[in-house]
Amino acid sequence: MKKYFAKLGLNSKVEGVSLLSDNDAPTEKAGIAFLQKTQNYPFWVQTFKDRSQRKNYAGIGYKYDEDRDAFIPSKPYASWILNETTCGYEPPVAYPDDGKDYKWNEETTTWDEVV
Repeated sequence: MKKYFAKLGLNSKVEGVSLLSDNDAPTEKAGIAFLQKTQNYPFWVQTFKDRSQRKNYAGIGYKYDEDRDAFIPSKPYASWILNETTCGYEPPVAYPDDGKDYKWNEETTTWDEVV
């Protein structure tokens, strides 16, 4: 089984993700120790592709929030709000459910139909 570890930089921002085997990472603690030794870098946190832990799979630019024990993506727009359950950002207005395509308009905080 493969295990993934996020490399954390300044302000716990994800700089990359490394893949390890069970042999090198039978536990999160062992995986971190392995990476610290082989990569000569101190800050790593395990991330999960299936999102079973830490809310989201870490991506470059995501931030690891230790208090929430979650990886949080960058905020796409100033008006969007963090959903505390999913640790993802959501628009202040729901996406229209009429089958049409829309794009977010930050100036008006509305969805504009893509024509």
